[in-house]
Amino acid sequence: MPEKNIFFVSQKPGFVLRRKTELRHWLNAVAAKESCSIGELTYIFTTDKAVLNINKQYLQHDYYTDVITFDYSVTEKRKRIVSGDIFISIDRVADNALTEEETFKRELGRVMVHGLLHLCGYRDKTKKEELAMRKLEDFYLTLPEHKKRNA
Repeated sequence: MPEKNIFFVSQKPGFVLRRKTELRHWLNAVAAKESCSIGELTYIFTTDKAVLNINKQYLQHDYYTDVITFDYSVTEKRKRIVSGDIFISIDRVADNALTEEETFKRELGRVMVHGLLHLCGYRDKTKKEELAMRKLEDFYLTLPEHKKRNA
């Protein structure tokens, strides 16, 4: 069962992810709509400090960010098998939710799907790419699987 290949690790004191089964179904639905399947995917929920250290060490960027994705995906028989580690700063998600006047749950979903979209091959280096990813994030946040999770 593919849902067994999605893992959630909390390194942020006090943070507990709920409704993991529904979340796995949603992430698999997103991957399927992108003509991908999930190999092994780990979401690591952590702090600003931890993500900043990763950003400096591996990407040579000295700034806070909400998500960093490490891509270990492969293509087999013309189908992308997405695998990776997605580090999410819960601190940034909370701040972004306030700034964007959004719920924490929805902003967390946005960041989680953003990391998955990177694994599916999307980039956000240009304004045009960034807008395209935002549209996809908005679309995937409306999927029935995601709405069930938030019910």
